[in-house]
Amino acid sequence: MNILFISISPISHAASHSISLDLLHEFQKAGHNVHIVCAVERKHNTDTYLSEESGCKVLRVKIGNNKKASIIEKGLTTVLLPSKYKKAIKQYFPDVKFDLVLYPTPPVTHYETVKYIKKRDGAKTYLLLKDIFPQNAIDIGMMSKSGLKGVLYRYFRAKEKRLYAISDRIGCMSQANVEYVLKHNPEVSADKIEVCSNSIEIQDVTVSDEQKVEIREKYGIPLDKKVFIYGGNLGRPQGIPFLCECLKTQTDNPDAYFLIVGDGTEYGKLEAFFNSVNASNMKLMKRLPKEDYDIMVAACDVGMIFLDHRFTIPNFPSRLLAYMQAKLPVLACTDPNTDIGKVITDGRFGWWCESNDVEEFKTSIKSACDSDLKIFGDNGYRYLEENYTSKKAYETIMSKAKSDCE
Repeated sequence: MNILFISISPISHAASHSISLDLLHEFQKAGHNVHIVCAVERKHNTDTYLSEESGCKVLRVKIGNNKKASIIEKGLTTVLLPSKYKKAIKQYFPDVKFDLVLYPTPPVTHYETVKYIKKRDGAKTYLLLKDIFPQNAIDIGMMSKSGLKGVLYRYFRAKEKRLYAISDRIGCMSQANVEYVLKHNPEVSADKIEVCSNSIEIQDVTVSDEQKVEIREKYGIPLDKKVFIYGGNLGRPQGIPFLCECLKTQTDNPDAYFLIVGDGTEYGKLEAFFNSVNASNMKLMKRLPKEDYDIMVAACDVGMIFLDHRFTIPNFPSRLLAYMQAKLPVLACTDPNTDIGKVITDGRFGWWCESNDVEEFKTSIKSACDSDLKIFGDNGYRYLEENYTSKKAYETIMSKAKSDCE
């Protein structure tokens, strides 16, 4: 089968590892021909080009700026994306008949591109629903249902509904996501929606005791404390004010050390907080290259996840898998609508509290410091092997796609 994967995310090289690429590697292993269409932002001064990498054909399409851009620029980039992608596909893949199209959200504006391929080639279509937009923007105040922002909301909501309609199958990150989509989109048939979780091709990222010492010394992390790490985006979705309130209660904790690694729109707020408390058991670092970050995670003790309490959509952050792969227990502080906390506690590999309850956060930190973390970490790794491998995601997609495409 000829597989087309459409994404707005940049891809450094098809041989590298990510949630999307690990899944595509499974398609390659099974003998399918994989074609990728992804973005290269204008700020990189690179024109659209096609390359072959590790057996994949990768078409990088020049678009406007999306990361670290103004809301207006991001909006224009998103709106103009379909026309740029369609033009590039027509030019570089004119004679390729695609059998299956895979496309993750964001954005919801993949609709026009998917519609074009479906009509041209009779391809089957599979939506990998990684976020629920525009409702997530409504939840945290970045969009509203009235006024000028209301016009934007209605535009993107219409695109979202069209994307669901044109998709032959919809794979959601968790059962809570399935239930949310069906409840708020009654026109979507329950027969075409299923759980297709975030997944990875599991790598051995464990480090020896000697390596752990070396890594901690390199980054100035103490050897005699339980190290709690948060890594990734530091923006509105993460509820940074609550994170600061939590950290404020831990400045005199003699057993715990808190490491925050990342960047985003709220980084400045965190930086100001760290400067104001000047605590010896906390460290804020800018985002590291993925390889360096993965090694750092493996040298820590507990991974943390934060989500803004206002969310009504059930987010399921992918950083969970990085922690599980490194055999780290997980402490999740989230809204009550996501089921990530239930997964963590039912799987016995961590703790959960609502992201408006500082006292429960303190209790969870104490519980983690008093626990045998190896048992929790091993439980998480086992749960990862059983539920979140890219092979399992591939099998979920192909269980119906293969017969549909024949």
